[in-house]
Formats: sequence, structure tokens, C-alpha cells
Amino acid sequence: MKEYILEHYKRTGVFTYAGAYGDYFRSLSDEIPVLGRLICSQVIHRVTLKEGNTNANATLLYGDMNRYPWYRMRCEDDIFLTAAALTAELFRMNERGFVKDRAVEHKIVVTCRYVSVLMSAILKAKGIPARSRAGFAPYFKEGISMDHWINQYYNEKESRWITFDADGFYEEGGMPLSQYDMPEDSFDWAAEAYLAVRSGKTDGKQYLYADREGTCSLPALIRYLIYDFHALMNNELTYTFLPAYLEGRLDSLTQKELQELDRLAEWMREPDRYFEELSMLWEQERKFRILNSPLVGDYDHGAERKISNCAVAIQ
Repeated sequence: MKEYILEHYKRTGVFTYAGAYGDYFRSLSDEIPVLGRLICSQVIHRVTLKEGNTNANATLLYGDMNRYPWYRMRCEDDIFLTAAALTAELFRMNERGFVKDRAVEHKIVVTCRYVSVLMSAILKAKGIPARSRAGFAPYFKEGISMDHWINQYYNEKESRWITFDADGFYEEGGMPLSQYDMPEDSFDWAAEAYLAVRSGKTDGKQYLYADREGTCSLPALIRYLIYDFHALMNNELTYTFLPAYLEGRLDSLTQKELQELDRLAEWMREPDRYFEELSMLWEQERKFRILNSPLVGDYDHGAERKISNCAVAIQ
């Protein structure tokens, strides 16, 4: 592995910057499974909370959902976007920090992207090359591959990236998955899945984006192709962000636009081999980086033009 690629994945972005928690992150266990289980003990997934105590095994692992305060948000993804924010809230509720015996009422309710970001932040703080990855997990429910975020870290002794999924007690929960050293084919990578649909190998209906609207196939895959691209560039987008040119158009892109995504996906199949190409695209192709969010939209990106038009109209 080229050293400058590993250096890139030691660096942080806005979401994985440790801030005042760098020393604390470095004090945590270097054993990835131990660290993953510790982080998972600090959170409740929104689905687990919604299902309540209907699953005895989940209740055993995550605690009594009836103890979660009624007045708190049922999902806190919109509040704690960064690793530093996640950590600050955990310390606010329990000054001991990341503790294995954290009470249910002092846990945060977040989804997989947030666990992935926190794991990446901790590993980067330790000087370990790490990256979050966005794709689809076929191991939750038969016949469906659900949108999901996981992690990779570079093991220098073995000279390879090790893929792991820290968002759950899968091994303790009975799922037949080696979650801290996942086989390459156990996860549906966004680029591979996208290209499979584009080539006609599958209709892609099994790839589902959990927006409760049944979004699947190319609209779901394009979203996650972009998320994974940003994650590879150390910019782990949350679900409410999307390039402005894609907003509301995921199912109606032009052939030229799809061909541009084809090229991106081909490079992302081997992100280390094509790291220079991906980096150049990141620096030069503005359309992939100009984002819309709930508070920023097309009006903001075209503010100068809009104001000019308004001034002409007033005259």
C-alpha cells in the first residue's frame, strides 16, 4: 500500500475530527472488537428503540427500552453529526465517558452512519488508517440488502484492509457473521451493486434505502455511491445531504450523467488502485461536492444569479 494513501486515511474531516477528545480516544482499547463492543454499548439504534422489548435477545444486549425517557428524541441523527458532538453528549449524560454499563436512559439513539463515524474518528486519533464505507448489508434480512455504514482499518502486519461492522452485537446476537473481519463478499459495496444494475445483471430491487418509501435499485444505489465516494475522501455525509444536481432527480438522470457515475463507480471498485483518479475528481468535479441540505438549497448555490434577476425585475 502506498504510504500517501495510508496518510490520507489517518487524516480527519469535519465529521471525524476528535477536537478536545483526542487524548481520550487514544486512551481507549486498541483491540478493535473490544472497542466496537464498547461503542455499541453507548448507543441504541432507532429501530431497536421503536421495537421496544419485543425481541428478548435485543433487550438482553441493549437494555430495557421502557427506561428510555419519553421526552427525548426517538432518533438523534439530526443533532450529533460529528464524532466530537456524539462524544460530548455521552460525557454530558455520564461523566465517566464510554462505559460498558451505561444506563439505557443515558444512551444516544443513532443509526449506523454515526457508529461508523465515531469508530473512524477513534482509530484516526490513534494514528491508524481508517475509513467509513457506505453500502448495503445483505445479512439483516433474507432477500433484502439494506443501506448500511461499516468501517475499514489498515492492518500493517497483514498488509490489508480489514472490514468490520461495529453497529451491533452480531456475534453475541447469534448472527453467523464474523463482524470484526468480514469477508469481502459479505457486504454489497455501493460501486459493485450500482454497476451490476447498470449492466443488467440485476434489477436492483433488493437494494433498499430505509426511507420508508421503498426507494431501491438505482435511486438508492446512486445515493450510496455518492456517500461512499465522500467517505473515501474523509467526508462522511449524513443522510440529509446530497449533491445539489441530484436533488429530486435520482430516478431521472440523463444518460450522460449516468455515464459519469459509471466512471466513478469503476474507480471505486478499487479505491486504492484508482486513488489518484478519485482524488482528482474530488478536487475538480464541483457537481459531486456542492451539497443541498435541509437548510441549504439551490437558491443558496445560485444566490448571485437570483439576486441579479430580482434586481432587474425591480427596475
